[in-house]
Amino acid sequence: MTEDLQNKAALVTGASSGIGEATVRALRAEGWTVFAVARRADRLTALESGTGAVAMPADIAEDDDVSRLLADVTAAGGIDTLINIAGGARGADKVGDASTEDWEWMYRVNVLGTMKLTRAFLPMLRAHGRGTVLNLTSTAGLDAYEGGGGYNAAKFAQHAMTNALRLEEAENNLRVIEVAPGLVQTEEFALNRLGNAQAAQKVYQGVAEPLTAGDVADVVRYAVTAPHHVNLDQVVIRPVAQAATHKLIRKG
Repeated sequence: MTEDLQNKAALVTGASSGIGEATVRALRAEGWTVFAVARRADRLTALESGTGAVAMPADIAEDDDVSRLLADVTAAGGIDTLINIAGGARGADKVGDASTEDWEWMYRVNVLGTMKLTRAFLPMLRAHGRGTVLNLTSTAGLDAYEGGGGYNAAKFAQHAMTNALRLEEAENNLRVIEVAPGLVQTEEFALNRLGNAQAAQKVYQGVAEPLTAGDVADVVRYAVTAPHHVNLDQVVIRPVAQAATHKLIRKG
């Protein structure tokens, strides 16, 4: 059974593509009020037109943008659920060849952005009395792998922050959920990480059924619509072909 969805409202980051966009669509289909946040205003405008979500262009790592988001969401009635999906990876260099610029970008987007938005909205979520924070991390935050050092470091940090937040906010009846996907085939993730389409395609080559953005969004939707006393502390979701981070079945 799920919660009564009357007046349920969420802010979803990373909403311009991939898992974030799919999550906006999933929650709107359930009747939620959804504030869709990302940097690309044109994509948010199209999403707003197609779903009825409220487009709010912003860079979540920028303090001024976060302050503006808080003010705008407050004026629009507030939220009870914060879903931090914005993030990403850049590069696949080993630590010895690490790009400082790539590492700083990954930490800024995955860790500092999540922290800043969570910090800003915590008073609202506490005051609600039945608030939820869901952080989308990654299995890269649970198991390290060669060539993943920068992304591992950022996602391990986000994972640790999520665990700390759960401990800190339980007394405020704040539910804190982590969803950690494995291999998900989206339009942009591998392309943004590796910089060219051919390399990005090889990430998924031979894998029968990698996860889709919709698969992960379904898990997010369930996690935040379950009765509030049910806290899915950590959900790891992988395709069957990926039995573990280091074991991926490829055919052909």
